[in-house]
Amino acid sequence: MFRSRAKEEKAQAADKAPVTDSSQPRHPEAPKGRPTPKRSQAQSQRRSVANTSMTRKEAAKRQREERRAALERQRQALASGDERYLPARDKGPVRRFARDFVDSRFNIAEFFLPMAVVILVLSMVRVTALQNIALLLWLVVIVLIVLDSFVTGFRLKKRLNERFPDDNKRGAVAYALMRSLQMRRLRLPKPQVKRGERP
Repeated sequence: MFRSRAKEEKAQAADKAPVTDSSQPRHPEAPKGRPTPKRSQAQSQRRSVANTSMTRKEAAKRQREERRAALERQRQALASGDERYLPARDKGPVRRFARDFVDSRFNIAEFFLPMAVVILVLSMVRVTALQNIALLLWLVVIVLIVLDSFVTGFRLKKRLNERFPDDNKRGAVAYALMRSLQMRRLRLPKPQVKRGERP
């Protein structure tokens, strides 16, 4: 008489529920309504999955091929200046501007290797006067390279602040100075501007 409606509905649902046979308990890990598969069936399924996937040797071969293709794309990008496949250190408009800034002017540092060879040859000659000249030349070259690098770094920093006020410019000046130490024809990525051309 005083029973709630919800309790009555629960009682009716319990009456309608089918009676299960408790003599056959279900495995606690098996999903409801499906028996645990036999060991032979499970092993055959595992084998079929293993056969469809690649072996470790095939996976390593594919990885090597992908790495080789990526390196080839990167090599072509270094020659052509294609931004998409350049290494991370060369990517971005800031690094491109720094490269163009260095490539558009003469740098004393790029002649360091030829001058070093000349100085070395002079210093090996058994003439005291030539050895003194070689020592003096060595000192002059180093001072000129330091001064030129200082001026290049100062100008580049100023131009970067004007051109890219909101971009991350960290390491761009050092990147440009390292590029200025290389001979123009050996630089990678290849120079995209001519000498005297404004970047």
